[in-house]
Amino acid sequence: MVHMIIVFPKKEVGVNIRNILNRNGLDAAGVCTTGAQALQCADTMDEGIVICGYRMKDMMYSELRECLPDTFEMLLISSPEKWSDGLEPGVLGLPMPLKVYDLLNSVEMLRQGIQRRRKKRREAAKNRSAEQKAVISEAKALLMERNHMSEEEAHRYLQKSSMDSGTNMLETAQMVLTIMRDTV
Repeated sequence: MVHMIIVFPKKEVGVNIRNILNRNGLDAAGVCTTGAQALQCADTMDEGIVICGYRMKDMMYSELRECLPDTFEMLLISSPEKWSDGLEPGVLGLPMPLKVYDLLNSVEMLRQGIQRRRKKRREAAKNRSAEQKAVISEAKALLMERNHMSEEEAHRYLQKSSMDSGTNMLETAQMVLTIMRDTV
């Protein structure tokens, strides 16, 4: 399942879009009025789609895009004049007035892209060598020992850290090992 966060300064607009998505079998994780709320919501997810307007109460869409992890896609709904100079990388524009058909097709296209990337990540994880698996296991063991984490929490920490830093899990595990060995 791909999570969706809807962000518009007027909550009614976000609720209307959420209702359109819900009526068509898509589930939105939350409706927010500020970029900060959207970022808090995104922190609890590995990946997803942010559907937003050009300007939120506290930031522009471009600022929100910069703060989101690369695993999130953004669908900007605004008048085409606002983005006639081009959109930020990782942003898909949908012109106003909004057509339900265009909204649903755009969301579906973004969902499929996220699912393809997820599948590639899983295949890459299956193809790790024994040495790479050992490095990741050692990093998890150190996190479990020093930070009193369960194996699942340590794994989730490595996953989230790798997504936030834009590196793969092996590189993140190597970084954790380097840092934790230096602090002994």
